[in-house]
Amino acid sequence: MIRTADRLHTVEEYYFSRKLREVRELISAGKPVINMGIGSPDLAPSREVLSAMQQALNDTGAHQYQSYQGLPALREHIAAFYADHFGVSADPGKEILPLMGSKEGIMHISMAFLNEGDEVLIPNPGYPTYTSVTRLAGGVPREYELTAKNGWFPDLKSLGRQDLSRVKLMWVNYPHMPTGARATKEQLEELLAFARQHGLLLINDNPYSFVLNPNPLSLLSIPGAFDSALELNSLSKTFNMAGWRVGMVLGNEAHIEAILKVKSNMDSGMFYGIQKGAIAALQSSGEWFRELDAVYSRRRDLVFELADALGCSFDPQAAGMFVWAQLPDGVRDTEGFTDRLLHEKDLFIAPGTIFGSRGAGYVRFSLCIKEDRIREAIKRMQK
Repeated sequence: MIRTADRLHTVEEYYFSRKLREVRELISAGKPVINMGIGSPDLAPSREVLSAMQQALNDTGAHQYQSYQGLPALREHIAAFYADHFGVSADPGKEILPLMGSKEGIMHISMAFLNEGDEVLIPNPGYPTYTSVTRLAGGVPREYELTAKNGWFPDLKSLGRQDLSRVKLMWVNYPHMPTGARATKEQLEELLAFARQHGLLLINDNPYSFVLNPNPLSLLSIPGAFDSALELNSLSKTFNMAGWRVGMVLGNEAHIEAILKVKSNMDSGMFYGIQKGAIAALQSSGEWFRELDAVYSRRRDLVFELADALGCSFDPQAAGMFVWAQLPDGVRDTEGFTDRLLHEKDLFIAPGTIFGSRGAGYVRFSLCIKEDRIREAIKRMQK
């Protein structure tokens, strides 16, 4: 056999890729599994989005290769969206790059800026992809701990006393996944000042900014942020377009050019019809966001009931499409707890440990599931 690359020894198969195979096998065997583990929106995009894509299919050139930088109109509407919702002014020609999903953007950014051995500050708990992509790009993950006591915000004073001379990038993610913690404008200012002080490129991964979050913020709204920061965003959660793979990165011209060098060697442009649908989504009215929040709010109230039935505690003010809950006192085996639920109650929820060691003692419920299924899960806990 041909040996695989050494870099594959630094990562494992993504947890949800592996675990969802097990869930599918249980369902195939006749088990009535309720899947509350993954944040894949089950709702549809708006009629306007679907119509825009359908109409675009007959446009001249619709099925040809598209620009690596996306349609000019898409970049212009991303700029308008950021101006309207975040108060951020970005040049659509130089400071915005559409992506085929923000997850791919994590890889593009890492490959554009990391040399072998460069260190990367990564939140614990946090999105596992930050760690795996850092390793695949030859970087060295360096975790910084987040705790409930500190509102899931880094202790920058303590972190600043460490030797950060080899650190190149710092990933932050507010509203935070998996905890749902928000960052205030003052905290974003602190993060930016920290990055400047230590010569880091700060990246805010911001896909949950419009889900149960009445006051969305962008890191790039802080004066001078474009010099030291990038921001990723996505249409997946905000507009129920996860499978469409539409994301974006914003930053200064030099940083965007560096990312484009990587991106242009890894894909051949986003499908035209998807871009036209994305343009329609970005023009959605305030009613779209209110209706989306109304659905998720009802679901969240039911998940709170489910968490109560399991003896878990949670922050009712958290943002995003998940509920992060602490396990009952005395329960120490996080994955054992979730596995028992799966095999004894046919309920799949995510163990907090997949997001890092600081996730031990916590579980994450997804709100991407219909209300009747959540009610069924509550009934199962009461038997």
